[in-house]
Amino acid sequence: MIQTAIIGYGLSGQIFHGALLETIPGFNLHTVVTTDPEKAALVKQQHPQASVVANPDTVFANNDIDLVIVSTPNTHHHPLAKKALQSGKNVIVEKPFTVTSKEAQDLINTATETGLMLTVYHNRRYDSDFLTLKQIISQKELGELRLFESAYDRFRPEVNTAAWREKSLPGSGILYDLGAHLIDQTLSLFGLPISLYADVRSLRGGSVDDHFNIIMDYPGMKAFLTSRPLVKEPLPRFTLHGSNGSFVKYGLDVQEADLKAGKRRKDDTWGAEPENQWGVLNTISQRKVVPSLPGDYHAFYQAVHAHITQGTPLPISAQDGKNVIRIIELALTSSNNGCCVPMNS
Repeated sequence: MIQTAIIGYGLSGQIFHGALLETIPGFNLHTVVTTDPEKAALVKQQHPQASVVANPDTVFANNDIDLVIVSTPNTHHHPLAKKALQSGKNVIVEKPFTVTSKEAQDLINTATETGLMLTVYHNRRYDSDFLTLKQIISQKELGELRLFESAYDRFRPEVNTAAWREKSLPGSGILYDLGAHLIDQTLSLFGLPISLYADVRSLRGGSVDDHFNIIMDYPGMKAFLTSRPLVKEPLPRFTLHGSNGSFVKYGLDVQEADLKAGKRRKDDTWGAEPENQWGVLNTISQRKVVPSLPGDYHAFYQAVHAHITQGTPLPISAQDGKNVIRIIELALTSSNNGCCVPMNS
């Protein structure tokens, strides 16, 4: 049994970590770190076996704990993950991995020195739409890919000044939040680009960015990534265009909404999208609706369990997490200077 601690019990700690661990054999939620009395009460309600402590040092000093999940505001990721590794714990860091690529490399070095696991929770690799997209690409029905478009839009016309993600802090803003998802998915499909151009700005007048466009240049192909806060009428989540046709996919993966609603995996219907969200593949030879593959965030934790207990490869490496942060840094440089930036700059 992998004795696990979660540091931070906000939305991610509650639904993306605590709720998932409930249904995966081989994990026990041993301790949760929070200073919020309401969240502490919620822990005791949702995970009565777990201890609640206010100081993460209590976790680091506990030799019974094998795995630490860092699910705090972004500025705390690096120091907490480093202390966890130095105290002999395997570590999962909520995305984005760190605020800077220098911090990311420091964590990678620490994990290498200690011989412990270090990975990043990029759960959107396990979204229904993304898994379906990967299948479409692998089947090569589109021919030579020329254009990939990924959009994560919202309609949130008002700035939420109470949310730390919308305050002027290192690592805040939509590029670190949703951008980390879109960048990680793109890198996992196509690898690092040759160069990129980005426009990052605030459309609502807040203190941090709430909108970005990133163009990533690959040999023979471009990837367009965007997130917009004022999209009331839904636009495609993914589009792929190739020499033989196009694939278009609307809608978001259902798992986050289901977890928020208190649903838990009980059978193989978990992560199944409604048919009205299935994508359309339109090629020279045919036009057809493509049933979406079921999403499964649990697969990440199953892979972590196999890695710790059997030494199998991790699906998401710490280097993957660092690459995402480096792309974010280059995107900000590009936007600030109004120019295309090579990947090796």
